[in-house]
Amino acid sequence: LGIRERRWRLMVWVAAASLVLIDGRRVKQPRCPAGCTCTKDNALCEDVRSVPHAFPSDVLSLSFVKSGFSEITGGICLFTSIWEGDKQRRGDAFAGLPHLEYLFIENNRIASISPNAFRGLKALIHLSLAYNNLDTLPRDVFKGMDALSKVDLRGNNLICDCKLKWLVEWMHQTNATLDQIHCSGPPNYQGRKINDLLPHSFDCITTEFASYQPLKFESISVEAFTFVNEQYVVFAQPFAGTCSFLEWDHVEMTFRTYDTIESTSTVVCKPMVIDHHLFVIVAQLFGGSHIYKRDSSANKFIKIQDIDILKIRKPNDIETFMINGESFFVIADSSKAGSTTVYKWNGNGFYTHQSLHPWYRDTDVEYLEISNKPHLILSSSSQRPVVYQWNRSQKKFDRRTDIPDMEDVFSVKHFWVKGDLFICLTRFIGDSRVMRWDGAMFREVQTFPSRGSMVFQPVSVSNWQYAILGSDYSLTQVYQWDTKRGQFIPSQELNIQAPRSFSVVSVDDRVFLLASSFKGKSQIFEHHEIDLSD
Repeated sequence: LGIRERRWRLMVWVAAASLVLIDGRRVKQPRCPAGCTCTKDNALCEDVRSVPHAFPSDVLSLSFVKSGFSEITGGICLFTSIWEGDKQRRGDAFAGLPHLEYLFIENNRIASISPNAFRGLKALIHLSLAYNNLDTLPRDVFKGMDALSKVDLRGNNLICDCKLKWLVEWMHQTNATLDQIHCSGPPNYQGRKINDLLPHSFDCITTEFASYQPLKFESISVEAFTFVNEQYVVFAQPFAGTCSFLEWDHVEMTFRTYDTIESTSTVVCKPMVIDHHLFVIVAQLFGGSHIYKRDSSANKFIKIQDIDILKIRKPNDIETFMINGESFFVIADSSKAGSTTVYKWNGNGFYTHQSLHPWYRDTDVEYLEISNKPHLILSSSSQRPVVYQWNRSQKKFDRRTDIPDMEDVFSVKHFWVKGDLFICLTRFIGDSRVMRWDGAMFREVQTFPSRGSMVFQPVSVSNWQYAILGSDYSLTQVYQWDTKRGQFIPSQELNIQAPRSFSVVSVDDRVFLLASSFKGKSQIFEHHEIDLSD
């Protein structure tokens, strides 16, 4: 034989000899543990204080009754005397009992079970965990147990919350049978049969706004908009005197600088797209307000029009809207001598369409439709919010009513829930409120303590409805709409200094909340949905 062949045969012989030695070690069978009674294929352990570390591998039925241990963890109960270290690393608590068919862990004080406690029990037919102290079970604890035909969970205190949703799903998918068991909680499920629950009975999706991208500037307003199928945002920076535009970077997955409009004491930068052209109404406290247009060929913003400084002296808010295919915007003026004014696009520029009430120092204007009719709600520091309705024949807004018992409202913002119209009313001192339109007037639904609030803004993300209450003196409160209660409930707190406005933008299957901060750094948060059943 050649040298190479002789070496190969020697390696095979050594490997075979090693396997014989290993198999020789594996055939050793441990004795029945102390505190247990063993027959040929059965083992019964009663009142043992700890989990035995060894059992004969051919045991078919294993029972623990009235034992002193309170948990079953992978790697503690090894049930084999060979290669203990390897079993601990794998965490297979029953890996040494491949033929086990019946496992009874009854009338003990078991309060928790490791997710891998039963891994490897592929032959197990019957599992009983009856009459223990279990309030939940780890997800997929029965995974891989394809032979399982009977599970007994009676006598435990199972909490039917999201952590146990997987069990309900498993019950509807498995061929194994379970005895009737009842929920010990939460209150809305207490006493109900788990067997009767359905996976959709559980509301296990929660949400949060997580900090995503801090910005380096202060701002007083923020707007998100779409132009040529791209997503943009613009922040009004009063101290820097600019409208700062950001665009979404699809590669870096961040918002990056797009362009700026230089101005003076900027309070609002309102984008408006008409016939595929981008206009920006820039409201300033000093030097008048102006309208800019995006010049695509020059790739910059060009000022095309000044706004009448006699009417708009101290702008505070801008709303854009369309009525019967025609484009309008309205500026709320907060000076004593100014007048909130509606402007209309005539194909070449914007001209004054209607001046609403003068001398009232309006702080906010909101456009909305009530009963499919265009309306405006003006908030003022000198009177209650006033509701205007569009007169179709006159093509102007007429005063309709006011909102009673709501003095000192800084702003009004609206939202819809299943066809019902609601408004959020912001007050700097006193309580901010949510009101619902009942067909004739707005009626109070809920109040919110709001000392130092300059913004109480509804925000919609997919099927979620939020209201965000900012404050100059405390953390920003995020509330989430509870459909069953018909009210907002607390959701989370955000650390934003003196927030002034919020806007939402959706891009690349992600949703972001943009927050302007008057005394700190503006921020971008990402909206996350979290499955509590995972």
